[in-house]
Amino acid sequence: MNIINVVSWFGLVVLSFYLIIVGKTLLIPLVIAIVIWYLINALTKTYRRFTLDNYAFGLTAAILTVVAVIWFVIDLTSANIAEVVAKAPKYQENLQQLITKALGFLNLKETPNLTHIISDINFSKIISHLVGGLSSIASNAGIILLYVVFLLIEQNTFSQKLSLVTGGAEREARVRGLMSRINADIRTYIWIKTLVSLLTASVSLLIMKLVGVDFAEFWALVIFFLNYIPNIGSILGTLFPSLIALVQFDIYWFIVVAGSLTAAQFAIGNVLEPRLMGRSLNLSTLVIFFSLVFWGTVWGILGMILCVPIMVIVMIVLAHFPKSRPIAILLSGDGRVNCEL
Repeated sequence: MNIINVVSWFGLVVLSFYLIIVGKTLLIPLVIAIVIWYLINALTKTYRRFTLDNYAFGLTAAILTVVAVIWFVIDLTSANIAEVVAKAPKYQENLQQLITKALGFLNLKETPNLTHIISDINFSKIISHLVGGLSSIASNAGIILLYVVFLLIEQNTFSQKLSLVTGGAEREARVRGLMSRINADIRTYIWIKTLVSLLTASVSLLIMKLVGVDFAEFWALVIFFLNYIPNIGSILGTLFPSLIALVQFDIYWFIVVAGSLTAAQFAIGNVLEPRLMGRSLNLSTLVIFFSLVFWGTVWGILGMILCVPIMVIVMIVLAHFPKSRPIAILLSGDGRVNCEL
């Protein structure tokens, strides 16, 4: 019987991973919709505290907030893409000069022309990929919107359906407790991570404005979102604007920007964030890194951003069952999962 259970669980895990990988085209829009739906509900609860528990007003304000943020991101991104295209010749010229200086420093007589290097790049293929990606996002936007609308409509019946599915007061209480714990931990993670990301982006924006880096607002926005990716997000957030400073100015300002942004990322990410987060997640660093690699490989940037919330849900669920509790202990940072059986 134990062998049958082991084989059954193994088959279920393999099937789940198979569906996650093969069905990512269908699952990713649904996951994005669930994230937006979750944020709308979290904002609704926050707004209701200031409106005498007025649900309709809180929900409306939350939806308008999410729409405004999405619109701001799209508008800022599209505007900066146009500016990048306009300034590309200047960056190309500066980069050519940097290459010439570097090769001269290395005592190389022949300096390759950047245009010859660029001519070897298949721009038509790159553009087709970009257009295809933008078309995919545009087509998925309608599906995501429908998912969000139906989730908001259906959420009023979730509680009733849960009572009918569990089939008993004790089991219902246990399931509700499990969902409450998951919701509390993820809500804490999102709010703290958002606060830290906003602070990091603000400090980075100030640094880039003082230096005069092009597209400072856009790079601050990129830093804000990349900060949700554990470990490598802060590195990428420092790298991109530093490279812009290199082709815009020279090596001196590259070092200034890179050093200042790295110092800000380290101070906020390694000193302030751990103090705010505390033991609210209690995930092993190795588990976070493995999850980052796995979900990043399967679902790309979205997987990297969602890897921590996914592992939090997995650990909490596993901790609530005696047979899977040892796995939850292995996933935790210190072996204490703090979940009642």
